[in-house]
Amino acid sequence: MIISMIGYMGSGKSHISKILSEKLHFRLIDLDKEISKRNKLTIPEIFEKKGEIYFRKAEREILEEILATHKNTVLSLGGGTPAYYNNMEIINHHSKSVFLRASITTLSERILKQKEKRPLIANISDENLPEFIAKHLFERNAFYSKAQFSITTDSKTPDEITDKIIEKLYL
Repeated sequence: MIISMIGYMGSGKSHISKILSEKLHFRLIDLDKEISKRNKLTIPEIFEKKGEIYFRKAEREILEEILATHKNTVLSLGGGTPAYYNNMEIINHHSKSVFLRASITTLSERILKQKEKRPLIANISDENLPEFIAKHLFERNAFYSKAQFSITTDSKTPDEITDKIIEKLYL
């Protein structure tokens, strides 16, 4: 089984994926880290030097490859991955998709702490961040809502979240 974790930046995909993979004894693949490793550039460097279109094409190719060749894997996807091409279709066809849902307040608090690492929001003022997230979430929720499972993460510990995912996947 491949478990694809989707959600907005700051929803906890990387952290929850790590804990979930350990609990299930599954391999962990972070799609952004894989793209970065293969391009020998950080994600912000790829966006800056090669552009978002290049990034989205590379993301799609690597996503297809992972979904076709890996088993017993927790796959942590980038926040935008489900919104491009027909990525949500292939994610749902080849894996169990889990949407980590968090409130705008929670996302804003988390993202502010790591703003410089996030090319999409690096130039947005702190006070405008919640509005930006709300607009972006509105656009992406159409894709996120296609996930097979949805877990609200607000006020839950990582262990509570991973236990809930395991419960939903194996019932």
